Amino acid sequence: MIAQRTLLASAVLSALASLSNSALAQEQEKILPSVVVTASPFSNEENAQIMAPAKVLYGDELREKLGNSLGDTLSQELGVSASAFGAGASRPIIRGMEGPRVKILQNGMSVMDASSLSNDHAVVGESATARQIEILRGPAALLYGSGAIGGVVNIVNDRIPTILNSKPTGEAEARFGTADKMKNGSFSIDGAAGAIGLHVDGNARDADDYKIPGYANASDPAQGSGRLPNSYARSNSVGFGASYIQDWGYIGASVGADDNRYGIPTEEKSYITQKQTRYDVAGLIKNPFGNFESFRFKLGYTDYKHTENLEDGTPATEFKNKASETRWELTHKPLAGWRGTFGLQTENSEFSALPVDDDHGHGHSHATVPVTKSQTIAGFLVEERDFGPVRASAGARIESVKRRPDAASGLVQRDFNLGSYSLGGLWTFTQGYGLGLTASVAQRAPAIEELYSNGPHESTATYDIGDANLRKETSRNIELSLQKTEGLLRWKANAYQNRVKNYVYGRTDGTMVDDHGDADPTGEFLQRFWSQNDATIRGLEAEVSYNLRGNGFSWRTFADTSRGTLSGAGNLPLQPTTRFGGEIGYREGNWRSGLKVLHAEKQNRLASFETYAAPSYTQVDANLSYTQNFQSTPITWFAIAKNLLNEDIRLSTSVLREVAPLSGRSLIVGVRTSF
Repeated sequence: MIAQRTLLASAVLSALASLSNSALAQEQEKILPSVVVTASPFSNEENAQIMAPAKVLYGDELREKLGNSLGDTLSQELGVSASAFGAGASRPIIRGMEGPRVKILQNGMSVMDASSLSNDHAVVGESATARQIEILRGPAALLYGSGAIGGVVNIVNDRIPTILNSKPTGEAEARFGTADKMKNGSFSIDGAAGAIGLHVDGNARDADDYKIPGYANASDPAQGSGRLPNSYARSNSVGFGASYIQDWGYIGASVGADDNRYGIPTEEKSYITQKQTRYDVAGLIKNPFGNFESFRFKLGYTDYKHTENLEDGTPATEFKNKASETRWELTHKPLAGWRGTFGLQTENSEFSALPVDDDHGHGHSHATVPVTKSQTIAGFLVEERDFGPVRASAGARIESVKRRPDAASGLVQRDFNLGSYSLGGLWTFTQGYGLGLTASVAQRAPAIEELYSNGPHESTATYDIGDANLRKETSRNIELSLQKTEGLLRWKANAYQNRVKNYVYGRTDGTMVDDHGDADPTGEFLQRFWSQNDATIRGLEAEVSYNLRGNGFSWRTFADTSRGTLSGAGNLPLQPTTRFGGEIGYREGNWRSGLKVLHAEKQNRLASFETYAAPSYTQVDANLSYTQNFQSTPITWFAIAKNLLNEDIRLSTSVLREVAPLSGRSLIVGVRTSF
């Protein structure tokens, strides 16, 4: 907390020292290009997102932070940590919120995988072919569903073209890693044939078990050392898209396929094979009628399946999700000074998690989740208006959710009516400085697995038991933000409190059971119950940066901390620890370099049923790149060093922190080009 107060004080002093430095601010605007947040209903720039604090990763910054998973890629962003279930599966955790409370999108549509159900399920969305990755909170999150209480992460790959290129453009990259013998190749190409825009992208990754500094489990040397057993990850993806583009707008379609296989680094050494085929249709009509600026629609369908396999290759449990989503949005012209978007969203899915020897799940108590159909329909509205130096933003969403388990399961059907709203204001008290305040109430229906689980989960070695009588969650959040958004020197500070009524979480009592749920001290499954209690999450974030994207020297310091507690029951499980760090960089001509240091304190604020306190660690990373032109084509050679101190890093947000540390020292080298 001392480091946090130091950063906040530094930010205030920086503001006072630079209020009159308008020339510096103008110069910075020439250096830093504006970045459009595509998940924002107002197409706001990143720097305008005070009421919905946003981060947009793109270009060199995205490539330098790129990891084998989405969680790994985003794990050092302000307020973001990762679940870290080995190299193959790691999902972002935003301000202590995880799983179904963080909505993962691809081009503004839900990824419709099974990653929100459990930490061992990988996100189907490839960062290597992304043009940018956006992190979004606040009023705009209400556009995307009750699963966005914690925030939204949007992977943008522009698979459906929206503009016509006069000539083919694209980029390609190959990289190699030493710690896991990783080989990764990716490409993305856009072109046009008359009025038809075309796109193709692909990625292939092959990584072996990664090196670790010591033993996988410090208290059990028999579990392995040197390399983390069963931590390999292999993935392939390909996507095609085409659009008919005219002055009035566009209409297009795309198809994508993902095929992944990765190990679960536990004593059982199970592994997951994962496949998804995805189809999307999207369109935009400009000035469709009356007082409307645009009409957008998106339709998506996903056929998802993953199988959890035993070490010898025997399939144990098969997860399936066939899901469709539609979005219809109208953006109106200014009305009494208000600008905004309203629309309709629907989701339909059929989900199951069944033993492979029972494809129907009828009458079997050991089915992890029975076949369950879900139907969601929602209406939403997001508006903003300027009142002199104050910009107001408001959002509202009403939503109906129906859960329909298979009749043979004997489980009760559930209906939930949800209402969410958000109101925020940004006061620009002087040019480049803003003070923002946001208050929101958001409701979430319990997820299928929280309601109906009743069976073994091989990869987590738990026997999950849901509660069909769970009530809806209601989150009340208030956030205060202060930012300087212009000039070479910029900073931000956020303070927030989130009170959640009927917070759903998994708890254990230490009981070991067999694969039928019967108590057995030698059983391989730990009994886990889905429960509810009121919860509170409070946190602080601060960041100060200088010349992050300009030539010459740059630097950044940051800190974040949060505390999650259950009413009368101690701490929330799997909470992030206090972190602080900094980075310096230098860019001149064709050269780019950087050094980053992140320190995380020991996390000893454990839930009542947690026994392992994640130790403190210091992570040091560095990067160096050189760009040369070959027949007018830029070619960038790069090297990225991760965990230079070879620290034994165990994340407090990881279920496997006691038995699966992160990778040790690693060097990644590669080459990329664009045309």
